[in-house]
Amino acid sequence: MISSIGVDFKSKDIMVNGQKVKLQIWDTAGHERFRTITTSYYRGAHGIVTVFDLTEKESFEHIEKWLDEINKYAKENVMRFLIGNKSDLVDKRKISYEEARALASRLNIYYVETSAKNNINISDFFQIATKDYLNKYDFKKEKELAGVSLNSKKVINENKNKKDRCC
Repeated sequence: MISSIGVDFKSKDIMVNGQKVKLQIWDTAGHERFRTITTSYYRGAHGIVTVFDLTEKESFEHIEKWLDEINKYAKENVMRFLIGNKSDLVDKRKISYEEARALASRLNIYYVETSAKNNINISDFFQIATKDYLNKYDFKKEKELAGVSLNSKKVINENKNKKDRCC
């Protein structure tokens, strides 16, 4: 497990409520020197996960700073999540579950503890976050705002007027 440098991109297909969903996951570095790069990725995000190290008090202390950045650069309705990572390192833990949960509750965001090394709660988190997103997000409204018609009859009628032209 190595730290992110700049930005890394992954995509993953998961099944949610019997539907295949493609997740695009942008892993942005948390280091201050990458801040100008990473904030531009907030604008198009539908969900943002802030991850801190349960074995480092300093990373926990920066959570609110990162959430301020999200509030400043992301869409107003972006979903926010908080993950405490390295839950497998029980003897090195510096932040208690109760302390992290209290912060998440005060900030009104979902919280979960994971271990990327041991794959603990990673898949569960993405399932829960995706279900929550799909339940809250109005896809029809978003497409209408983008100028896409979801009325198939209207599309058929518009195509008849093109008289066998391409595009």
